[in-house]
Amino acid sequence: MIQFGLRLHDAEKLPVEQVLPLVRQKGFTCAHVALSKSFKELPCTPSALTPGYALYLRHLFEKNGIDIAVLGNYLNLAHPDADALHAIQEKYYAHIRFASLLGCGMVGTETGAPNAEYKFCPECRSDEALATFIRNFKPVVRCAEQYGVTIAIEPVVKHIVYDARRARTVLDEIGSPNLQILFDPVNLLNMENVDRREEVFAEAIELLGKDIAMIHFKDFLRKDAGGQLAATGAGQGGMEDYRTILRFAKQEKPYIFATLENTTPENAVECLNYLKKQYDEC
Repeated sequence: MIQFGLRLHDAEKLPVEQVLPLVRQKGFTCAHVALSKSFKELPCTPSALTPGYALYLRHLFEKNGIDIAVLGNYLNLAHPDADALHAIQEKYYAHIRFASLLGCGMVGTETGAPNAEYKFCPECRSDEALATFIRNFKPVVRCAEQYGVTIAIEPVVKHIVYDARRARTVLDEIGSPNLQILFDPVNLLNMENVDRREEVFAEAIELLGKDIAMIHFKDFLRKDAGGQLAATGAGQGGMEDYRTILRFAKQEKPYIFATLENTTPENAVECLNYLKKQYDEC
């Protein structure tokens, strides 16, 4: 059975002590936690991530029957400025240490862009950008090894690791048992490949399946204001069929964490039920 969860900053905008019971009542058993988004009223600098803070959150989540599936820290590890890059790496080290204290086995990250703005540019597709990301990411992976935490990269079509083949290259070059994949199928899609999405998903499962540690579920709308795909809650857009991913999870990933993204407090249960229905049909 998949363990379905919610991205916590998509839940009601309430203090965590009040929001966790609501999340559990809706049927979610785990959460994707991004400290800077979920707890905006509290600092999330490396110096703020103390054992006391970690254990307060750990006990609070346990009390409400919710696991922290992943601690998100989506910063730009290809930042061109050396000082900024050092500060970013320090935040990863702190999140990895914090995750180990939280009882959370995974820190999730995307893979950046070779500019300070963290925006897509043609250079994202270059071998140089990939080499830069791998070089800057290696010490983060080594830190994860030291703390016994998994660091998981999320391929995104607009970032340096933009497809399954590129992700496979990162896994193979770094070669760490603590490096895995956070699989978000919709993040691999754009206007050019969206109509071939079953091929895209099949390739990702073939190349990355053994290393997939967690899944994100969302949907897409055909165009946003910039002429690209826009994200929305599962069952709210054009995706329609999740059974390829759900079947893979059912057959090969028992009890995998799978968190919903881009839901609202009003439609989160509807999105969850949409996925559960297709899961039961697999």
